[in-house]
Amino acid sequence: MRIIRTEIEGLNIIEPRVFKDSRGYFFESYNERDLRKKGLDLHFVQINESRSAFGVIRGLHYQLNPRAQTKLVRVLQGKIWDVAVDLRRDSPTFLKWHGSDLSSDNKRQLLIPKGFAHGFSVLSECAVVLYKCDDYYAPEMEAGIRYNDERIGIDWKIDPGKYILSEKDMKLPGIEDARMNF
Repeated sequence: MRIIRTEIEGLNIIEPRVFKDSRGYFFESYNERDLRKKGLDLHFVQINESRSAFGVIRGLHYQLNPRAQTKLVRVLQGKIWDVAVDLRRDSPTFLKWHGSDLSSDNKRQLLIPKGFAHGFSVLSECAVVLYKCDDYYAPEMEAGIRYNDERIGIDWKIDPGKYILSEKDMKLPGIEDARMNF
């Protein structure tokens, strides 16, 4: 596995080594021991999966401390534009965002540490997304930021006329009113 550091401290892309032959392919999508050797001490307790159609934007979501979650996101089918926003107030990259193409073809994963909001847009006809979390879902600690907050300015890589959002995500607050404790 190769770790690709992004411009935001702690936010990493994990690229597996894929073995291909005439039968198909094989790769390790996660190896706790190997990642620990590379300085990433991870232990996941919950795995989530979603299926979404083209144009769907999910996010921006996170859990507050003390139930904040580190997430390892990968795509089983299709392609997404995966986005993480730094919400750590003491970080030099506070409110900066990073986007990565994740797909079933490139098999890359985005490792999103605690203190980040997460969201994605679906760029293929549909996408199946799987993500591991290092803490359990805690509805009382759930928080989020509106997907189109102007102060953050995310490019979702889709024509705005084709966005599909849940009612819940459309009602999320802007950054000024969002609950944050990182």
